[in-house]
Amino acid sequence: MATKLKNLSDFSQTEIPSAKGLKIAIAVAEWNPEITEALFSGAEKTLLAQGIKPKDLFRVNVPGSFELSSGAQLLADTAKFDAIICLGCVIQGETRHFDFICDAVANGITQVSTTYGLPVIFGVLTTNDQQQARERAGGKHGNKGDEAAVTAIKMAHLAKKLKKH
Repeated sequence: MATKLKNLSDFSQTEIPSAKGLKIAIAVAEWNPEITEALFSGAEKTLLAQGIKPKDLFRVNVPGSFELSSGAQLLADTAKFDAIICLGCVIQGETRHFDFICDAVANGITQVSTTYGLPVIFGVLTTNDQQQARERAGGKHGNKGDEAAVTAIKMAHLAKKLKKH
């Protein structure tokens, strides 16, 4: 697997637009807080480094990853944000619960994004174990929160560009 060989959050070869003037919301799942707080820290750090003002960054907590779709919808209903980032972590267990939750979260976030015509970013780790989650929440494979923040900035700029035309 290519992931074993690289830090997926290395954006040194990528131009990242400024986040100045953007308003971005982040929905963070409370389940697996060791991981989700690390994801949030990565996203926040990246957004601030790209110029977003702290007052233009809005965080809400939801109980778990399953509730990220509802949280994103509630945020989208306000029509205040240029993008919404959803951060969560679902770790494989012994039952099929993992499959149902992952599928529901991915489809729910996509549905909110397409319904509202708003970038809603999937920053949810779906891993086999806690170690894989740690490796993707600031470990050797980077931080999915960073990646979600960069994606939100790029998609918000794309949406603004297309609205002008």
